[in-house]
Order: sequence, then structure tokens, then C-alpha cells
Amino acid sequence: LGSGNKPPIADTSVFGAQNPHYAIPSSKMVADRGKKSKVAETPEEEDSDHIDGELVLSIEKLQEVQDELEKVNEEASDKVLEVEQKYNEIRRPVYIKRNQIIKSIPDFWLTAFLSHPALCDLLSEEDQKIFKYLDSLDVEDFKDVKSGYSIAFNFTPNPYFEDTKLTKTFTFFDEGTTKITGTTIKWKEGMGTANGANHEKKGNKRPPSDESFFTWFSETQQNDILEGLHDEVAEIIKEDLWPNPLKYFNNEADEEDSDADEDDDDDDEGKGDIDEEDDDEDS
Repeated sequence: LGSGNKPPIADTSVFGAQNPHYAIPSSKMVADRGKKSKVAETPEEEDSDHIDGELVLSIEKLQEVQDELEKVNEEASDKVLEVEQKYNEIRRPVYIKRNQIIKSIPDFWLTAFLSHPALCDLLSEEDQKIFKYLDSLDVEDFKDVKSGYSIAFNFTPNPYFEDTKLTKTFTFFDEGTTKITGTTIKWKEGMGTANGANHEKKGNKRPPSDESFFTWFSETQQNDILEGLHDEVAEIIKEDLWPNPLKYFNNEADEEDSDADEDDDDDDEGKGDIDEEDDDEDS
């Protein structure tokens, strides 16, 4: 072996430099492989978390804009209420003038009630006799419009009850509840509501025809404060009858319905003519 004691030379025929198909990997190649391995090992959740984060941010921004809109809407509602209150004061003397004229027209409110499609069934025959003494009707919002309103029936002296004014009042509270109060009618001897009963029921739906309209004044749920209480009769009087009772006194509502029905019939006839023409062309 010689005096140098050199180590044996390794066989490089397969793995060594003499093999043309094998090259010793460079440091760059090792680094690149390291990067690829790192990418391959990155969990998909990272992309998902990134997307979720952007979505949350977008929703938060959207909520901020929505809150801004709500603030504008609240300001608009306040302005609308201010305008409504202003014009309520302007309308008030006009309503008083209207009531004075109505007093000179016999059975005006009785006729208006009986001509109203949603109110006519509320009056029994005895109620109609009492309504002949109805001198005026009055609907008045509170000064703060959103806090409530009252409906008052003013009667001339009559043989049925001692009262000359029957009132039903609706008071609205911020938490969404409503308090209803009504006049306790002082019936004269031998007089009173149908069957001598107060027909109180949740929702204050209109009573059957065999009940008296005047039970409506006692339908106050014992003056309890109720949430989401709905009084159909009060809403019809306030929103439909009161703004223009002359329309119902003159039966104009029926005429409008009749005109609408005729228009519908004309439309149907026109459609029928067109269909017949199409059939003729096809044949």
C-alpha cells in the first residue's frame, strides 16, 4: 500500500462523478427544493382565514354604513313628525268649521257609517236610533303625534245615556306598548248595551251585528297596557272615515268600486276579443 497510508479510493462508478447521470446537487437546488417543500406543507386554512378576515371586515364596514342610514332615517322621521304636528295645528280650525256644517245635515254620521263597507255591520238597529243623536265626531292626535290620539263622539241630549261625549283614547309608549281608555257609559234606566254585556276581546275586532257598537268603548282590556294591540275600528275611523266622511255620505266609495269593476270587465272583454282574433288567425 505504500508508506503514505492513503485511504482507499471509493468506487464512483454508480454514485461518483464518473457517472454521467448523477450530479451532486448544488446549494441553490437544495434551497429551491426547501421552498417547494415549504409551500407544499402550507395548510389550505391560511387562504380560508384570509378570505374570512376580508369578509368580516366588509360586513363591519357595511354595518357602519347601515348605522349611518338608520341615523338619517331617524332624523327624517323626526322632521316628518314636526311637519305633521305643524299641519295638525293648521287643519284643526278647518275640522272645526267642517263639524259646524255637518251639524246642519240630518243623520250625516249615521249615513256615513252605514255607507262605509267596514263600519256598516257594526251598528245594530238600536245603535242606529242612538246615532240619530250623534252631533259630531272628532279625531285628534296628541300634540306629540307619535304618542297617541283620541276619538270622540259628541251627542245631543238623548233618552239612552246621560253622557254627551263618549271618548276612546290610545296612548303609545316608547317600548311599543299601548294603553287604551274609554268612557264608561252611564246608561239611563232600562237602556244599555246588547245583552247587557261588555264584549271584551283581544285585538278589538269588530263585534257581530247582534252586539252593540257601544261595547267598543268598553273594549279597553281593563285599561291594561298591552303590547302590539290592534284596534281595527279605531284605525278605520281615524285613517279612512275621518279624513273624508263626505265620500261615504255621498256613497262615492261604492261608485268608485263600481267604476273599478267596470274597468276590470272592460279589460276582460278586450282580452277576450284579442284571444278570439288570435284563434281566427291560427285557423
